Amino acid sequence: MEILIGVAALIILLILIICIGYVKAPPDTAYMISGFRKPRILIGKAGIRIPFLERLDKLSLKMFSVDVKTTDFVPNAEYINVKVDATVKIRIGQSEEMMSLASKFFLNESEDMIIRRVQDTLEGNMREIVGQMKLEEMVTDRKAFGERVQENAIPDLQKMGLEMISFNVQSFSDQNNVIEDLGIDNISQIKKGAAVAKAQADRDIAIAQAQAAKEANDAKVQSEMEIAEKQTSLAIRQAELKQQSDVKKAEADAAYSIQEQAQRKTIEVASANADIARAERTAELKAKEVDVTKQTLDAEIRAKADAQRYAAEQEAEAELFRRTKEAEAKMIERQREAEGIRAVGEAEAEAIRLKALAEAEGIDKKAEAMKKYGEAAVIEMIMAALPEIAKNVAEPLSKVDKITMYGEGNSAKLLSDIVNGTTQVTEGISAGMGIDIKSLIMGALGGKLAADATAPVVVVPPQAQPAKEAPAEQGKEPVNE
Repeated sequence: MEILIGVAALIILLILIICIGYVKAPPDTAYMISGFRKPRILIGKAGIRIPFLERLDKLSLKMFSVDVKTTDFVPNAEYINVKVDATVKIRIGQSEEMMSLASKFFLNESEDMIIRRVQDTLEGNMREIVGQMKLEEMVTDRKAFGERVQENAIPDLQKMGLEMISFNVQSFSDQNNVIEDLGIDNISQIKKGAAVAKAQADRDIAIAQAQAAKEANDAKVQSEMEIAEKQTSLAIRQAELKQQSDVKKAEADAAYSIQEQAQRKTIEVASANADIARAERTAELKAKEVDVTKQTLDAEIRAKADAQRYAAEQEAEAELFRRTKEAEAKMIERQREAEGIRAVGEAEAEAIRLKALAEAEGIDKKAEAMKKYGEAAVIEMIMAALPEIAKNVAEPLSKVDKITMYGEGNSAKLLSDIVNGTTQVTEGISAGMGIDIKSLIMGALGGKLAADATAPVVVVPPQAQPAKEAPAEQGKEPVNE
């Protein structure tokens, strides 16, 4: 069942292709089918074009009538300006090779378009033949003129796949009425021939009359006189006709000479004008070349100067930037050195403070015992330890070769930092022992100043008389008196 359906679908598809792609070419048009298969040409017969895979183009095989005129006057071999009007019959060649050539130029083109494209070629060939022939030759033998134009134009038409069927000249015209003068000359020649014929007829009549006179004795003299008169009249008339003919011929020769001289003069004037125009154009070009060279040199010099100035500006800016960065780097380096020194001092002071605090924890255990010796002993011990504390706070600075202070820093600031470090140590001792050392010292000093002691009390520093430490289990500290 499925096979039958597939076969039916295939048959329907083929029928659709045949219906859609069926084409039939008329006898005067070539159908050119190209694409999927080998290109084919249909003339007056039918064919099948596969939809979407092949295309159909048309080429007209009709005979075209082309009106060919010279758009302006063309000088012939005698330098006489002539216009020609002709009609040409052409068509696309019937051979496959000619059709292939024509399809490159006129495929799917209308009749008017083909005529417009061919007119220029035919006019050019006709102008070329006009320049090769004399006026009298063209006017008297139009067939020869047409044959020469055909011989000249057929190779150009064959390159486009076209055939020339006929070439017919409609009319000639010129600017100086030379063709009309040729007609007048022919009329004169005809009149001259008529006059000669008439004279011959008159002569025959005279001979007949003389013959009759001879036959008649009575009319002999009269006949002779009449013959003489007739002959005289005939001679005069012949002279008159000859004179008229000579005058016409002389006028025609003079007109031709004048025309030839005028034509030659026109050519010489045109040649001279062309030489003058060429010289003027050469001078203008040289002047323009000088201006262009000058502008080029100015632009090159200006560009070079601009480049040098820009390079100098860039070098100056780079030098200024380098110096600025060096100064900033030096300042930052000095600031970092000062900050490092300050950080080292602060770190060491903090270490000493922490060490003192650690030691203060042990001192706390001894605080109770120390209270037994009274305030004088405590003050004595603290005063003995202060020089050592100040020494340890200032010791890191002794290792520094040189200190540079920036901003508000100076020697007073450095001394203040040392004093602050010492103060932090004493405050740590006060916090660890629970004794207000500052108040203790101030009270002791006030008491000494107010007392009326008869004998001074000497406090011996620990360096002079070292204290003896009591056993830890007894909880006593020696007191220096």
